[in-house]
Amino acid sequence: MSYKTILYERKGQVCYITLNRPEKDNVIDAQLGVELGDVCQRIREDEGIMVVIITGAGEKTFSSGVDLGKTGELQIKRRAIEAVAKLERPVIAAINGDAFGQGLELALGCDIRLASQDARFGFPECSLGLIPMNGGTQRLPRIVGKGKALEMILTCEPINAREAYRIGLVNKVVPRDRLLKEAEEMANKMVSKAPIALRYAKEAVNKGLDLTLDQGLRLEADLYFLLQTTEDLAEGIKAFLERRAPKFKGG
Repeated sequence: MSYKTILYERKGQVCYITLNRPEKDNVIDAQLGVELGDVCQRIREDEGIMVVIITGAGEKTFSSGVDLGKTGELQIKRRAIEAVAKLERPVIAAINGDAFGQGLELALGCDIRLASQDARFGFPECSLGLIPMNGGTQRLPRIVGKGKALEMILTCEPINAREAYRIGLVNKVVPRDRLLKEAEEMANKMVSKAPIALRYAKEAVNKGLDLTLDQGLRLEADLYFLLQTTEDLAEGIKAFLERRAPKFKGG
């Protein structure tokens, strides 16, 4: 499938998704939603991909917009963000500019968020008589805490990258010209690790947040014991004993 609103590229075991509507602030419309969902399916079917990087085209905006479309269109966009959030591979958001409304919800659906120094973040929905509907009210408090999440959502006041880092919304703030490089360096560190272990670690953390501590500990133990049967574990131990870099194959 050829895409009109996103750019998709694979380099080795890392794939890049670029929201490509800079003239519209990379707003997630119905078409972009369909294409984003399609590319997530491609990623799920490609066992060679280990890490995903998502960014926006242009110099000012990662993605900015509020759901004002028809019900059917809203569901398309909602499913697209959910598709990103449910990817088994680690997903890094390289936030190159403003992330408002749906754009911030997309960033929240990623696992790790890196931001350029001039990026801003916010939810303007309440000023329009709406609330965030693509996970904003649920994912934001899980990341920054209830109080700060309510402040951002109820006041509709944007925050800058420095504040986003302080409250834990983003993992790192870097100069714009270093942003993609920083994301690539982080992705390459992950690529050197065991693929199945990366997926299970993500599953343990994400699912564990919705479980009691005892349930989460059982999930962690179950996934740990499943890894005992993998060829990658045997390779990891052998490489450690031989004092060399492991050569994982994802088996």
